[in-house]
Amino acid sequence: MIELNVGFVPLLDASILIMAHEKGFAEEQGLYLKLMKETSWANIRDRLSVGQFHVAHLLAPLPIAQNLGLSPLKTPLIAPFALGLGGNAVTVSQMLYGAMAQSFSHSSDPAKMGAALRTVIVNRKTANLGKLIFAVVHGFSVHAYELRYWLAASGIDPDHDVDLTIVPPAMMGDALATGAIDGFCVGEPWNSDAVAQGLGQVVATKASIWRSSPEKVLGVRKSWAEDNRNTLHSLLVALHNAAMWCGSQLNTDEMTRILAKPQYIGVDEKIIRKGLVGKVLGDQTQSDFLIFDQRAANFPWVSHALWIYSQMVRWNQCQYSSEAEKIVSQTYRPDIYRQALGPLGVSLPGGSSKVEGALTETTRVPASGGPLSLGPDGFFDSITFDPSDIKTYLEKLGSDIAVHNR
Repeated sequence: MIELNVGFVPLLDASILIMAHEKGFAEEQGLYLKLMKETSWANIRDRLSVGQFHVAHLLAPLPIAQNLGLSPLKTPLIAPFALGLGGNAVTVSQMLYGAMAQSFSHSSDPAKMGAALRTVIVNRKTANLGKLIFAVVHGFSVHAYELRYWLAASGIDPDHDVDLTIVPPAMMGDALATGAIDGFCVGEPWNSDAVAQGLGQVVATKASIWRSSPEKVLGVRKSWAEDNRNTLHSLLVALHNAAMWCGSQLNTDEMTRILAKPQYIGVDEKIIRKGLVGKVLGDQTQSDFLIFDQRAANFPWVSHALWIYSQMVRWNQCQYSSEAEKIVSQTYRPDIYRQALGPLGVSLPGGSSKVEGALTETTRVPASGGPLSLGPDGFFDSITFDPSDIKTYLEKLGSDIAVHNR
């Protein structure tokens, strides 16, 4: 039995790793997963980089940022497996929600909610009140990029009209309770937990901002992956089997009980269940709020990596270059995914990149190993992302960030 140290943050999107251990999928592959809970993403990144973790539950942008030299440590990281799609939401304080509610009759439309928030911000400026403060879990997180995307598409400048700060996921509710922040974007169950405590209301979900969108990946040091390829392949098989188990509604009750354990997430089962069944936004059920195995949810799409990179450029975290684009394209590793799971007959997309946001309905796509359907995957503003032309995409978004070729 090979023992692997696995870092994770207490979130529903760590479920595949947790269930790979709890339900014996790792053991079937000759692996023992020693799951180690951490509070912050910076700790996860650093402990993975220095070798304290063999693999980790990781924010999708972190290996990209690290490989581009944007992180303190320079250890090259790769992402050979995605841990699902969706799972985040935007929650605001009761006071802010009340102010927004003056501009809408309850709505789950992110465009209407964004317009209501913009009205509040304009009114606050007129009254010479301070900026609203929104928290995300890390500067290099899809949370940060989807929050910025929603704000910008709603006519709100995330760099000037509001202040953004960093708060670890499990501390979001406390920060809202003390008035340190006015809202946040975080993964479940921490939105539902804040709502259950009466601290705030969910106003948008990741699935409503960008359907079928990336969130967490399996983070691996590139050197470890090269030296332990068979072990990594076995791990991907275990995670694939765990993902299928997590994706079955027949297992929701058991998964809820397991995740509620103190060593994993440690909150009430009713709160955990809300995220698992997609009932985060009031009484509305979003069937694709959190996807564990459908729509190629575990495939590490290069186009996902490139969209993330486009947002890094858009928000001035780095400049565009063809060299950087190449580094990003080599960070997500669909080749390893194919090598590990292809022999099992797993459905594999015909390509490793696609136009993001183009599918308005479930669509059968070319694949090997069996039928594969993707989508819907649209952005709420209907803009699509062509990974072959990042500069045109940024111009379409109205980005004023200088885009340079080197």
